[in-house]
Amino acid sequence: MSTTYPDQQARPPEPGPGPEPAPQTSIGGDPAGRPVGLEGARVDIREKTAPHINGLIGLLLVLAVLAVGVWLGIRTIETITGEGSYVDVLPGSIGLVLLVLALALLTGMRIVSPGETQVVQFFGNYIGTIRTTGLVFTVPLVSTRRISVRVRNFETSTIKINDLDGNPLNVAAILVWQVADTSKAAFAVERYERFVSVQSEAALRHVVSTHPYDSVDPAVMALRTSTEELAGELAHEAAARIAIAGLEVVEARISTLAYAPEIAQAMLQRQQAGALIAAREKIVEGAVTIVQRALKQLEDDGVVDLDEERRATMVSNMLVVLTSESRVTPVINTGSLYT
Repeated sequence: MSTTYPDQQARPPEPGPGPEPAPQTSIGGDPAGRPVGLEGARVDIREKTAPHINGLIGLLLVLAVLAVGVWLGIRTIETITGEGSYVDVLPGSIGLVLLVLALALLTGMRIVSPGETQVVQFFGNYIGTIRTTGLVFTVPLVSTRRISVRVRNFETSTIKINDLDGNPLNVAAILVWQVADTSKAAFAVERYERFVSVQSEAALRHVVSTHPYDSVDPAVMALRTSTEELAGELAHEAAARIAIAGLEVVEARISTLAYAPEIAQAMLQRQQAGALIAAREKIVEGAVTIVQRALKQLEDDGVVDLDEERRATMVSNMLVVLTSESRVTPVINTGSLYT
């Protein structure tokens, strides 16, 4: 869809190779046509420090203005009730203004607890964030919102996700996060706590779906074995998704990882079969090594001189003895192999 400006409505179209596509402004793509994620959403707001001073100084200023206003009011009352026909109402008017000013200045007093901040708005405009703890004095007639910057834990619910091989898994994760930019947390998203829960589950689904549960190839990152690598990948994925809300990830871990109940028994049998095959391979490898050493030692010591047929028979018998799972009963042959 092309864009037409008001001053171009009466102009004929200029010759050219063709109309250029309009730049995309949604999070589904960028002007070059490359797919983008949450990074495509624009948030033109950054945290800044709100103007404020020490609360004790502000309190002394309010008390001074209040004292002057009260003093002028008392002087005016004394003048009105005293003798004489001349009454000066100017001090009383100034005193009244100072009393109203003192009440307005009191609205600028704020208490900031440790681990919390105050996001300050002046008639709807964001003017900054107060991170100084204790009693502070800021611009009067402002509204503030408390944003906690403490480190928090969030554990996703156990959700069913298919791994790279299509096996359904029950997976849950723990995300440790905190607010880094209070202005984005307050104004970029609707509810940043809910935003964290949704985006962390989306990151978990993406990471689990791109890796198999188990793999015989050591170079392949499997969910069951490569826990540290996958934790880093999950943390990076979640951090990229929630950065738009001014949040950062401290740590991410997969807390639950298991096959779904409908395939758990079948996958257990598969794992047992794989373990049995691997054990058999080790047993056969060891048995072959033992047979080779036994034959070599017999020949080197000159104990017996074996031809190829007797060697094959001895190898077969020794392999049976070494690889058999049950006790082997020896049979003594008193005859000859050649009859």
